[in-house]
Amino acid sequence: MEPAAPPPSPPAPAPAPAPAPAAAAPGSAGLVCAQGRNLRAVLCQRCGSRVLLPGAATFARRELLLPAMRKKAATAAAAGGGGDVLREHWLVRDMFSFENVGFTRDVGNVKFLVCADCEAGPIGWHCLDDKDSFYVALERVAHE
Repeated sequence: MEPAAPPPSPPAPAPAPAPAPAAAAPGSAGLVCAQGRNLRAVLCQRCGSRVLLPGAATFARRELLLPAMRKKAATAAAAGGGGDVLREHWLVRDMFSFENVGFTRDVGNVKFLVCADCEAGPIGWHCLDDKDSFYVALERVAHE
């Protein structure tokens, strides 16, 4: 005679969902994975050109002043101009991680990031003192 089979074990409890990154904020919900990277592709708001692939950047909080977004002709005509203080960004550590981005001329020790296809921007900021930090403002881009 064969021994009886052991009783079935109870099902294992479902794993708890991973906590959101500490830096994630309500405006970034659904865009940041548990490791703090971008879940979705980052696109130009104006033309839809792909700026970053999923997983290419890390969510970061930093207050940066970016000039107001304008069309190219309006930028040349504007003598002064306001800007926006933006706090939520995608931080890219290697400029070769970008799929499509352009840079403005130096403005002091800063270069602004723009869409390389339609030149909309600035969508981000790069300080020349820190060669490995490129910030793309979440409010200035779309996600798919």
